[in-house]
Amino acid sequence: MSGVSTPLSSSSTLTGPLSEPSSPKGQKGGLNAYDTVSPHTAPGTTTTSPVAYTIEALAAQHSSSVVVFDLAEQAGFGVRITQWAEETDVKVTRAQTRAGAGLGLVGRLSEGTSEDGARATKGAITAFTTPEGLAQMVPALSILPAPSSSGRLVIQVAAVTPTPTLELTPTLAPAARALASLGSDFTVLISSTAQEAAEFAALSYSLSSHVVHVFDHSGATRETGKSVFPEVASATSTLSELSSFAQFTYTGGSDAEVALVLLNGPLAALARLLASHAPGLGVVSVRALSPWNIEALHKALPESVKKVHVVEEVPNGSGSGPLFGDVLTSGLSNVSVRGHRVPSKRSEAFHNSANAFAKFITEITSIPSSLAQGAKYKSLAFLSTPTVASLTHLPQITAHTFLTQGGPIAARLLPVYDAFASSQGAVISRLVLTPSNDEHLSKAPVSSIASLEKQVDCLTIVDPSLLASHNTFTLVKDGAPVLVLASGGAPEVASRLPREAIEDINARGIRVYTFDVENAAAEIGDSGSDASLLQTALAHLVLLRIYLGATATPAAVQTLSARIYGDVVAGVSSTVACDAAWSGLVGVEIPVPEPLAEDAAPPKKLAAFAFNALNLDDPAYDGRPAPAIPTLGSWAEAAKRLIFREAFSPAVSSSTQVAHATDPALRPDLTEERFLVTCTVNKRLTPLTYDRNVFHLEFDTAGTGLKYAIGEALGVHGWNDEAEVLEFCEWYGVDPKSIITLPAPGNPSQTHSRTVFHALQQQIDLFGRPPKGFYGALAEHAKNRDDAMALRFIAAPEGSATFKKLSEGDTVTYADVLRQFPSARPSLSELATLVGDIKPRHYSIASAQSAVGDRVDLLVVTVDWVTPSGSPRYGQCTRYLAGLKVGQKVTVSIKPSVMKLPPDDMQPIIMAGLGTGAAPFRAFIQHRALLVSQGKPVGPLIYYFGSRHRSQEYLYGEELEAYIADGIITHAGLAFSRDTKKKVYIQHKMREDSEMLGKMLAGPDKGVFYLCGPTWPVPDVYAALIDSLVQFGGKTQEEAAQYLEDLKEEERYVLEVY
Repeated sequence: MSGVSTPLSSSSTLTGPLSEPSSPKGQKGGLNAYDTVSPHTAPGTTTTSPVAYTIEALAAQHSSSVVVFDLAEQAGFGVRITQWAEETDVKVTRAQTRAGAGLGLVGRLSEGTSEDGARATKGAITAFTTPEGLAQMVPALSILPAPSSSGRLVIQVAAVTPTPTLELTPTLAPAARALASLGSDFTVLISSTAQEAAEFAALSYSLSSHVVHVFDHSGATRETGKSVFPEVASATSTLSELSSFAQFTYTGGSDAEVALVLLNGPLAALARLLASHAPGLGVVSVRALSPWNIEALHKALPESVKKVHVVEEVPNGSGSGPLFGDVLTSGLSNVSVRGHRVPSKRSEAFHNSANAFAKFITEITSIPSSLAQGAKYKSLAFLSTPTVASLTHLPQITAHTFLTQGGPIAARLLPVYDAFASSQGAVISRLVLTPSNDEHLSKAPVSSIASLEKQVDCLTIVDPSLLASHNTFTLVKDGAPVLVLASGGAPEVASRLPREAIEDINARGIRVYTFDVENAAAEIGDSGSDASLLQTALAHLVLLRIYLGATATPAAVQTLSARIYGDVVAGVSSTVACDAAWSGLVGVEIPVPEPLAEDAAPPKKLAAFAFNALNLDDPAYDGRPAPAIPTLGSWAEAAKRLIFREAFSPAVSSSTQVAHATDPALRPDLTEERFLVTCTVNKRLTPLTYDRNVFHLEFDTAGTGLKYAIGEALGVHGWNDEAEVLEFCEWYGVDPKSIITLPAPGNPSQTHSRTVFHALQQQIDLFGRPPKGFYGALAEHAKNRDDAMALRFIAAPEGSATFKKLSEGDTVTYADVLRQFPSARPSLSELATLVGDIKPRHYSIASAQSAVGDRVDLLVVTVDWVTPSGSPRYGQCTRYLAGLKVGQKVTVSIKPSVMKLPPDDMQPIIMAGLGTGAAPFRAFIQHRALLVSQGKPVGPLIYYFGSRHRSQEYLYGEELEAYIADGIITHAGLAFSRDTKKKVYIQHKMREDSEMLGKMLAGPDKGVFYLCGPTWPVPDVYAALIDSLVQFGGKTQEEAAQYLEDLKEEERYVLEVY
């Protein structure tokens, strides 16, 4: 077959007018790179992210706290909200699924916590779980307090359950009895489609009752398709008060005599689709199981109905679900009600095959039902493995082509994973295209209408290695095209096909095509093109040609390419890319296999694909080693690492070697770039009699490769005090010279060995402040009952006040807690696991590398205090820095900062620094002074500085006076609050200069304002700037406030406070 023939010349194509979609050019993050839901997404926003993201975002927006149970997290539900916790005020807690799992939720609602109280305006506590988890939880919920405006429970149940064969299904069977036993304080909502799941999740936070919302997480909420982010009303209503909500929905003719009643879910959605093509059959979907509404059920059923079949999923054939009893006792006159229990194994078959479910409906109703009676849709599938990284986003890019049309085609993309299909698993992505005006077909479960058994219209095999192990061709319909993206051409592809696959292809008339995407991209690409993106685009264009079928022409593909990618595709002309895609597609001639000899061994049976994972990132099946645990050992362990360096040394990339040419192994346990610098100056700036030790440090960076920008911060990897470490070792009874092997924080699967002394001095944060969880973990090691009870009390919600006193009042360290509870003495290996690692402390760099060369300066103040008990305390890192000797080596790293110079040297710079907040501005001034010395024009430089006494804390005073005298600093506002009877702060100096500040910030010169130091003066400084803009910038108070907000966005109003 030539490369110019049409692969789908005899096939029909689901088409619609192609409007101009947003271009995927340059996007490498897949479809979700275009549109990602977050807790900040506004109601009414149309999104293409999976609706599971929306449910998590709603929980983050409307919950005081969220409890993520392990079964939900293993299903990929609850992962994002854990990441979002840092940017929202929601408290996220992980919990284990076990008997009595609901007691923790009961306790939270019964008593609350001090942290929850601060969030009480949100009212709801949300739990994420699965049907199995709900079944474990429900018995304890019988003692749940009544819902109130300040305390309600919302349980979001991701319906996905493993079967005995480890395949995943959305069955509700594990929760059948649990749903029936929930009390009257609960509203039970069950959604079936993606948009419905989003709306029901929002409804959960609008109701005044406790709520259980069950949604299809094996399919609907993981789909990539269009949905609208819903709005949440205030939680003041009951379900019966919401006139807009239909507890029961009916699908079918008004004269139907037979009706199915099902809990809303994937099977209900499939039943609605079948009923829409089966005259005489109706379907009632129960969207709210509790509270049961008899009157609403009567209204939903047509008067013509004579027979009702209640279909519900149960764990086994002898059990019962919650639905049949409710329907039977609803007083349906002249109607026979019959129940049909669907055990888990049969339910699994129904979820995976619409035809199997249609056959079951025909059997129980005697009404012919079949998906083939009227459904019109197309199913495309993509088969790949994680090893083919360059084409990872081909399914998403293809789906995006249809999702952006807004025409008559609805598109939904659903990935399923087989963790055992290869060493790294396999992913099967199914893209279903349906008429958007077919309400039921466009919402039917993808797994049912596009099953993995002869239901795919076009298959793309991205990783051809799967051809040898799996019968990939069983996925497609008879006569369907299969595209293999492989190198070597058609003969190579034909040689890879096993006998079983060849026989299947020939018997069913399957057409096989191949395209060498790597070679095509290499031929037309250049150094300026992105190889991965170009390969994806070429494969996409080839697939579009196959999809267009008989209408495909070079001109048609060119038109599509121009609309999708524009004139350039990944750095290559669109015309060139289309020509390469058109000419590179070739057919594969399938040989007729030779008859097997009588004594020949039977050919190997090819495996079938299964849906048994929701992602391939779990170490349980991706081949990654489990995290290492700390272990005490002998010198032999360290000796092995010295002798067999290649086996134990962490891999170092070439880029890392370049960045750290002098010592690539420097602190291999850390992930950021590290540098070893030498202390050359450690000078105290304040008098010895002064109560604050502010000191200046200089480090030599020559030969280290360290580069930093103005305004960046230096991360110092400080050490614990040597004497305190040795004292602890003696008290704890450990030999400081013994060897301990620790996991590396940057790569927990790797380890490094060091002495106990060095581990406690340089890595283990022994003298840091322990979090609340440490007390609970330590309680497990307490041999004394009183110690164990005290530790558990501190870790419990009731112990919040005690924990606060210990943490904020007494400022206890890990070592202090161990001394306070002496019977709780874990081994050193266990202690290393319980205690976190020392984190680098970051200090604003007080020098400009452009001015000082191979040097970096810091301005530091020693942090020390006395506890209520009279014990002295010291900041770990400032104590380490204050004790540095000239010539001592220090490990450092660089951290970016918001303190950046404006792009134009003529822009006015206004700096306000308090105390050590002067550090970055010293760098600013040095750089401006350098520009002036080079004869370059610069704008005004305004400097405000505040401290207590000029004679004791005028930091870098001599330098500043020289800069003022030379005109480098245009104007200085110095405020020494304790030197005058009336305290004067920098905001007072700024008010004196209101006219200058107002004109600089609001005028055409686009002045930039920076503040660095403690947080307390921020409101007064803000007020001074507002007044200057009102008086001399021609703005009202409201306009001035908005103007400063705009300056923040433009990075012209920059705060770095602590």
